[in-house]
Amino acid sequence: MQLLLTAILLPPLLGAILAGIFGTIIGRVASHRVTVLGVLISFICSCIIFKNFILDHQSTQNIIAYTWGTSGAFQFNVGFLIDNLTATMLMVVTSVSLLVHVYSIGYMRGDAGYQRFFSYISLFTFAMLMLITANNFFQLFFGWEAVGLVSYLLIGFWFTREPANFGSLKAFIVNRVSDVGFILGIGGVITLFGTVDFLPVLAQAPKVAASLPTISLFAGTSWSIITVICILLFIGAMGKSAQMPLHIWLPESMEGPTPISALIHAATMVTAGVYMVARLSPLYELSASALTFILVIGATTALFTGILGVVQNDIKRVIAYSTLSQLGYMVAALGASAFAAGIFHLVTHAAFKALLFLAAGSVILALHHEQDMRKMGGLRRYLPLTYSCFLVGALALAAIPPFSGFYSKDAIIEAVHLSTIHGASYAYVALMIGVFVTALYIFRAFFMTFHGSCSANSASQDNIRENGWVIWLPLVILAIASITIGMIVKHADALQLALHAFTSLPFWLAIAGIVTAWFCYVIRPAIPAMLANKFSWLYYILIKKYGFDDFNQIVFVRGTRALAQLLYNYGDQRLIDDGLVNGSGRLIQWISATLKRLQTGYIYNYALAMIIGVLALVLWQMLIA
Repeated sequence: MQLLLTAILLPPLLGAILAGIFGTIIGRVASHRVTVLGVLISFICSCIIFKNFILDHQSTQNIIAYTWGTSGAFQFNVGFLIDNLTATMLMVVTSVSLLVHVYSIGYMRGDAGYQRFFSYISLFTFAMLMLITANNFFQLFFGWEAVGLVSYLLIGFWFTREPANFGSLKAFIVNRVSDVGFILGIGGVITLFGTVDFLPVLAQAPKVAASLPTISLFAGTSWSIITVICILLFIGAMGKSAQMPLHIWLPESMEGPTPISALIHAATMVTAGVYMVARLSPLYELSASALTFILVIGATTALFTGILGVVQNDIKRVIAYSTLSQLGYMVAALGASAFAAGIFHLVTHAAFKALLFLAAGSVILALHHEQDMRKMGGLRRYLPLTYSCFLVGALALAAIPPFSGFYSKDAIIEAVHLSTIHGASYAYVALMIGVFVTALYIFRAFFMTFHGSCSANSASQDNIRENGWVIWLPLVILAIASITIGMIVKHADALQLALHAFTSLPFWLAIAGIVTAWFCYVIRPAIPAMLANKFSWLYYILIKKYGFDDFNQIVFVRGTRALAQLLYNYGDQRLIDDGLVNGSGRLIQWISATLKRLQTGYIYNYALAMIIGVLALVLWQMLIA
């Protein structure tokens, strides 16, 4: 098993090193070949593990590879925990990453940073694989920070563009803020359990929780340590999985190349937080307060970030806000203790979200990197395959049966509906409204892009065509997965669940969203502009994204700069430079000038000084006698 894990982890890292360090020597073709081959090897080995653990029901394996360091009785081990959750995540990460690698051969063709790009995405895959195979918090944290670092490099890949630099910094800084909570949570785990290995922590948790350990965070208060640890760890997850109010970085990740958007949103960075909470589910089950917090945050994110997708005009940003919303659904499932449903939606979402991003990339590539949907329209005549694949992704996202998104989202809504913890009623209503909103924004994008009249001029229309096989093959594979995954997982009940959907409220809410989008953007396209004018105050709030970005920019960015300027003016310049450094020099100059006046060179002056000194000494002796 350890050899198999090595074959999963090392090939993407080796490919990243070869393409990154020796890319200029081996050339473009060899660079993408070594990285694609590395991820292909990881995918094949992941399939073997998936078969062993999911199909053949092999028992959990906890492997200690070696001891990295020792501090007293505490050991820092490098190890791997392989179970059904790990096997599922390995399949998701390696399959989507492999398809993105192949797609990138066509999408990044001609880019000056071709080798660097393939090095980054291969390194990104390695970091995520390290995260999901870890058997302890420290190794998890290594992968956690590694995906954050590489995401900074990928979002800012086109570093000559100011928005790309801004977006990469925003992602990096927001995740560093959330990591404060994550680090404190790990510290709490060490303090309470004396280990960072998952299995011992989860085994001890019920007994420790039964002793009701508490901590006083504020004077006169008493908090459950288990609850505090769970919430602190979840704050880390809020950054990685972009939950409100730490969601603001994810739309900015659109500044990177489209394949990166697909990889970040579908299979790597944003799923890390959901995976972490699911991995620690026995610990979270011991804190109803933490589960309520998670449920409310998830439901709020699902609804309110989805609403923002309705007013976006950049095709990639619509899908980005869709990711925020769907992550909210996953987190809400975790809060309702439906951990399996949350991971199920993570799997289906990986397929149809990667499909939507790569289909959007196909459109962008065909239109010579145009992303504004207002400049599109009527593209179904020119891009029939992309049109069909985008439609499959949209139907899966909108949870229309029998597409895969229906089965996973329906399971989440049902679990939240049956939940009895505080906040469940609010979460259920938010998720139900979110079904309508989801269908509305994704089919708004679909109709604006592919229906109506083409906005490009006739000369440009002649150049609009489907791209090569490296672009359309991943689309077709993901489209098939978006149709079949749900039915495969729910094979025994798939047909019954699909038929039952016609009598359920979520199905008709989704249909209502699709019909509304069709009416407003195909039949009566003047309606959206009229509503925006009539409800200009609401439209302004949505365009401003509820003010989160402005608040952070004014309070934190400008506030920090103003504080830094104040400290520079009064601390650095006046106190340190003028007061201490230059002041010391001026003091020495004054002392020197004063002493210089005493050195006259006349004997009678020195004699007078000696007489005065002797008289002062005699007087002092008389006073103390």
